[in-house]
Amino acid sequence: MIELPRTCIQHLYISPGHNFFGHHGQAAGTHPMLELPEITCLAGRGIVGDRFLDFKDDYKGQITFFAREVHDELCAEFGVRDREPGVFRRNVITYGVSLTDLYGREFEIQGVRFFGTGECAPCHWMNTAFHPGAENRLQGHGGLRAKIMSDGMLRVAATAGGNRNAHNA
Repeated sequence: MIELPRTCIQHLYISPGHNFFGHHGQAAGTHPMLELPEITCLAGRGIVGDRFLDFKDDYKGQITFFAREVHDELCAEFGVRDREPGVFRRNVITYGVSLTDLYGREFEIQGVRFFGTGECAPCHWMNTAFHPGAENRLQGHGGLRAKIMSDGMLRVAATAGGNRNAHNA
């Protein structure tokens, strides 16, 4: 198991419903991404309040991760200044960890254990939600899908000044 004690969590999101998943050939849904200071992870089930909680047995995407660095690169490349990382509809926005290194591996963040099942493959909706061309640009960088292996809480990193770029211990 890989312990990631210095992984920075910049944002945490849940959504009560699906906007893109299961909407192929239909209009996107309108369920918001709700940003929270902490989320409750339930082993083998998902995140309390999220659309994938108890979605199906042994589901490989009980929680999803996305790298802030990828968001920042896309913003610079496409000149986008008005899209927060929640637009990608991933639960945990990290900074300072290679998510692709976690495919097929067990890892721990803030005392919660996960198993990286693979990439969150980008879909055509990314071109609408973020910018035309985002789907192709995100190939291989769409984030990490994972199973939750132990119950626990994840929290956004913050310093006394409220800086979300601080590292979690």
